[in-house]
Amino acid sequence: MQTKFKSLKIVVFTISFSLFSNISSAQCAMCRAALESEEGGVKAEAVNDGIVYLMAIPYILVGILGYAIYRLKYGKKKEV
Repeated sequence: MQTKFKSLKIVVFTISFSLFSNISSAQCAMCRAALESEEGGVKAEAVNDGIVYLMAIPYILVGILGYAIYRLKYGKKKEV
């Protein structure tokens, strides 16, 4: 009983930490130097969005691959 609550706490903490984390504005040094001189923030925000988009694609692909492997291993068994 105690281990169920402990594992539930870990899962809830992990999900909440993932969903409510701060949005980071990551840029490489070259992008930051090129965009700091520009007035307005539209281009800088577009670069940040592009970085986040490029970062998310590998995670999505690994998730799809993991789901496919799960379905192959634990999918419905056909009865003959």
